[in-house]
Amino acid sequence: MSPNSDSILSQELSRRTALKALFGAASAAVLFGLPARAYAAEASKETTDKLNAAQAQLDEVQAQLDSIANEYAALANKNAQTLNDIENVQGKIDDTQAQIDEKKAELKKKRNDLSDRVAASYKSGGTNILSLLLASGSFEELVANAHYVEKINKSDRDAIEDIQTIQEELDAQKTELESQKADLEKLKDQQTAQMQDMQAKQQEVQTVLNGLSDDVKELMAQRDSEILAAAQAEEAARKAAAAAAAANKNNSYSGGGSYAPGTPQQNAGSGKQQAVVNACYSTPSPGQNWCAAWVTNVFRNAGVGYFGGNACDMFNAWCYSSDRSALQVGMIVADSSHSGTGAPGLIYGHVGIYVGGGIVMSNEGAITSKSLDSFISFYGTGSGVRWGWLGGIALS
Repeated sequence: MSPNSDSILSQELSRRTALKALFGAASAAVLFGLPARAYAAEASKETTDKLNAAQAQLDEVQAQLDSIANEYAALANKNAQTLNDIENVQGKIDDTQAQIDEKKAELKKKRNDLSDRVAASYKSGGTNILSLLLASGSFEELVANAHYVEKINKSDRDAIEDIQTIQEELDAQKTELESQKADLEKLKDQQTAQMQDMQAKQQEVQTVLNGLSDDVKELMAQRDSEILAAAQAEEAARKAAAAAAAANKNNSYSGGGSYAPGTPQQNAGSGKQQAVVNACYSTPSPGQNWCAAWVTNVFRNAGVGYFGGNACDMFNAWCYSSDRSALQVGMIVADSSHSGTGAPGLIYGHVGIYVGGGIVMSNEGAITSKSLDSFISFYGTGSGVRWGWLGGIALS
C-alpha cells in the first residue's frame, strides 16, 4: 500500500485557519502565543493568493487520485468476477472429464465383454454363439437361432454406439468449456494489465500530490509567520498606545503618582509452515499501510525466500482459490481492492497470512489477528478475498 495522502489534507490544510474560522481572531491569537485579544493581522495578499492556488490545485489532484482509485476498484471487481468464472468453468471441465473417463471405462468393458463372448464361442462347446448355430436341427431352427444371435449382437452394438455418442458429446462439451476458459484467461490478463497501468498512473498522481502537499505546507508556514509578525506588531503598537495613554493620565492626575486609578495592569504447519507462523509472531510492523512489506519480511525471516510487490500484485500472481477447504497454514490471504481504507485500499488491496485455527494475521499499522470470517467481511467488500501459496511454493 502507498502512504495515505488523505491525512496530509485533513491535518495540514486547516490546522490554524479552521480555528480562526470557528472561534475568531482572539483564539487565533492565542494559538500564535499572543494575548486573547482581537487582531486584524493577516498574511500578505501574495502569500494568501499562492496558498489558495496551491490548495485548489491540491484538491484537484486529490480528486483525480480518488477518481483513479474508484476506476481501479471497479476494474478489480470485474477481475474478481472473471476469476470466479474461471474457477466455475474449471470445475465444469473437471466434472466433464470425470464423466468422459467413466464412459471410456464403460465402453472398454462393453467391448471386452463382447470380445470375450466371441472368443469363447470358438473355444467351448457349451451354449455359445457358434455351438448354438451348429446345433440347429433344421434350416428353420438355424434361421431362428441366427436371428437370436443377431439380436444379441445388435444389443451390444447399440450399447457401444450409445456410449460412444455420449463420449463424443462430452468431448465436445469439454472442448467448448476449455475455449470459454481460454477466453476468460485472456480477459483476466487484459484486466490485470489495465490495473497495472492504473497503478502506474496512480503513482504519478501520488508523486504530484506529495509535492503539492509540501508546497502547501511551506506556504502555510509562511502565512502563519506573516500573521504572527503582523499580530506581534499590532500587539506592540497597542502596548505603546496604552503606555502613552497611561503617561498622559499620570501627568494629569492631581496626586502626581505613577499609577492612575482605573488603568488595568498588563498580564503575561510443516516445518516450513511452522517457521512462517513463528515469523508472523516475531516480525514487527514496518509501518502503517505496508501490509505487503510485512508479508515479504515474514517469508524472508522464515527462510522461505524473498517475494516483493504490493498486495494486489501478490493477489493477482498467487491467490487463486476461494475454496475454504483448500486454505492451508502459511498461505497468503488477500484482495486486490477494497473500500475499507479509502484510496490506498481501493488501489492496492490488502494481504495477510493464514496461521491456522481460523485466524489471519496482517499488518494494519500494528500486527493484528482476525478470524477468517472477519477478515473476509472487512476486506472482501471489493474484489473479494482469495488465497494461495506465495511465490507458488507449497509449504505443506
